[in-house]
Amino acid sequence: MGNGDTRVRGLAARAGGWSARHRWAAVGIWVLFVVLAMGLGSAAGRVDVGNSDQMGGETHTAARIIEDAGIDEPAGETVLVQAKDGDVTATDAEFRAAVTAVVSAVEATGKVTDVTSPYDTQTISKDGRSALVQFDMRGDADTAGERVEPVLKAVENVQKDHEGLRIEEIGGASMMKTFDDAFGDDFKKAEYSAVPVALGILLIAFGALVAALLPVALAVTAIMATMGLMGLVSHLQPMSDTANSVMLLVGMAVGVDYCLFYLRREREERAAGRDARTALQIAAATSGRAIVVSGVTVCVAMAGMLFTGIAEFEAMGLASLMVVAVAMVGSVTVLPALLSLLGERVEKGRLPFLRRRPGTGRDSRFWTAVLGRVLARPMVSVLVATGALLAVAAPAIGMKTQNLTLDQEFGDSLPIVQTYNRVNEAFPGGSEPAEVVVKADDINAPEVKAALADFREQAISSGASRGPVDIELHDAQNLALVYVPLVGGSDLDEAGASLDKLRDDVRPATLGKVDGVEAPITGQVAGSKDFNDQLVGSVVPVFVFVVVFAFLLMLLSFRSLTVALTSIVLNLLSVGAAYGILVAVFQHGWGASLVGAEGVGAIVTWLPLFLFVILFGLSMDYHVFVVSRIREARLKGRTTKDAIQHGVVTTAGVVTSAAVIMVAVFAIFGTLSMQSMKQMGVGLAAAVLIDATIIRGVLLPAVMALLGERNWYLPKWLHRLPDLTHDESPAAVAPVARDDEGERVGV
Repeated sequence: MGNGDTRVRGLAARAGGWSARHRWAAVGIWVLFVVLAMGLGSAAGRVDVGNSDQMGGETHTAARIIEDAGIDEPAGETVLVQAKDGDVTATDAEFRAAVTAVVSAVEATGKVTDVTSPYDTQTISKDGRSALVQFDMRGDADTAGERVEPVLKAVENVQKDHEGLRIEEIGGASMMKTFDDAFGDDFKKAEYSAVPVALGILLIAFGALVAALLPVALAVTAIMATMGLMGLVSHLQPMSDTANSVMLLVGMAVGVDYCLFYLRREREERAAGRDARTALQIAAATSGRAIVVSGVTVCVAMAGMLFTGIAEFEAMGLASLMVVAVAMVGSVTVLPALLSLLGERVEKGRLPFLRRRPGTGRDSRFWTAVLGRVLARPMVSVLVATGALLAVAAPAIGMKTQNLTLDQEFGDSLPIVQTYNRVNEAFPGGSEPAEVVVKADDINAPEVKAALADFREQAISSGASRGPVDIELHDAQNLALVYVPLVGGSDLDEAGASLDKLRDDVRPATLGKVDGVEAPITGQVAGSKDFNDQLVGSVVPVFVFVVVFAFLLMLLSFRSLTVALTSIVLNLLSVGAAYGILVAVFQHGWGASLVGAEGVGAIVTWLPLFLFVILFGLSMDYHVFVVSRIREARLKGRTTKDAIQHGVVTTAGVVTSAAVIMVAVFAIFGTLSMQSMKQMGVGLAAAVLIDATIIRGVLLPAVMALLGERNWYLPKWLHRLPDLTHDESPAAVAPVARDDEGERVGV
């Protein structure tokens, strides 16, 4: 299990030793790195993911054709004019007057174009109680939300003059503005509140202001540096606001965790009587190594997102990978330098009402009691804990994923959601029709025109649409845009069946018979289906990549086939339990009100793969830290059972503190109004909680107790693997003697 070499080995130990000896240089290099990264990133600017790059399948093909043709599709807006009772219909004078007033009011703003009356376009519901005034916003569709305010006010003024009718606006621009106003500030506040929440928990954990500020300061500087790096990297791999938010979330979690691991070990060694230099050496060789192993494993897991082929996921994966790498480097370089500079002053600012003993991880009475029962009956503990986790994971078998519709995402919390539902009820599929992008060598060729006419007719006769099917010709680009309201409307299951009819039956029988014609079908329903299909197709390569590389890293880091295998199995159990909770709460609605949510019948498409990658990486934090401590105790001569007891109990305090911080930060996102953000926050928080308690506190010690010495089994044919097992010798934690260079830790 080790050798007699007393020389400190390994990157983390050497980095920590160098930083402690050259503390001002280490701090200066870190500050210079952060400033340069931010400055260069700001100067370079950030390139964001394009709309077409976020899509897959036919949706991507359609977006590419439209972009290549130079067609800028404007942001379309719709005003619903609807009778509040059954006595008024579209043929009545009052109704006609309201429609005329809407048309005049929106035209007078000067912000719109192509205003159409429902009496000209026949956009009147079958019962005659509802009609749609349609128009486009002038200018770039991506910024239309910034210019729609005068139009919304004009429509509101018409509503005041016609109280007997319901007059409401909906569309891309108005939804963009409504969401930005309602949730933009909320989302930013949630991001920024992560810092004070983490600081508050660290104050309780350490009982001293300076010690609590160190992890937060390093996490924040790591995030700042990564923001700059994202600007530089975006010129090779475009980034996005979503990637930025995920980076902040992951960066705060791992940045604080890594520093917490290091700082607690240094304080523990100081409390045990080591001098400052020795305590730093031991922390560097033990916790520093655990940070490096954990950080590399998390980076590998995040890299799994690069295999999805979806630009948004690739951006999130790369941004997360970078912030983890930066936080890892900062924790094993600048932190030792700061601790060396501060010395005893790290205890400054002690809170008088928190009289804590340094090294409280040694005296965790709760975990001592739990471990006593677990190790006394390890088989019973394994069966009970595994059975409970499998029961929690069981609902995941019936997981259904889809892009959430507007009403699923926001419920009835916004008036625009009610408008969306009313439009879909009166005009099924009309608010978000399928769009067929028809490209031909000559769009006006007789056979192409005949095929377009056949497509329009069969789209309705097949039952996929109730019409009207509109065709918009772009002669100069030889394109035709065909808009097909799908039967099913906002019901994605029913609308998806209608889409399948168009793609599989109607299109091959009409447009598909004309040589040289491309006709990809896009739209909200098609986008959801294509995105889902692409994610499902990427699950296997991402899963294999993450699991295989995590296994290899654990094998190399601990030189134990058993530890590597159990690591993977325990992590999969943790992820499965998180999936089960997500499905139970958000798909079936069980206990949804407890987290301020509601059952929406589905999990947002991107979340399962995102959670798998994030959780598989983050759960390695605790696993590597705990197993490293167990192995260290075993190397010092303890029996396996005693080593397990010692390793789990002495790390209980830091693992609990780290888990509480992660759960608190993730739970902040569970407080947002968007269901997708709630799902992400609840899923991450639940998984971390399970991982830090049932997995690390019960299953891991019980499994290791059952395996005994087989925990350290490595087949002979694997002995040639590189030896990355430990940075320090078994004697490194004994009273030490150092040479002048501080490179040896002897007995």
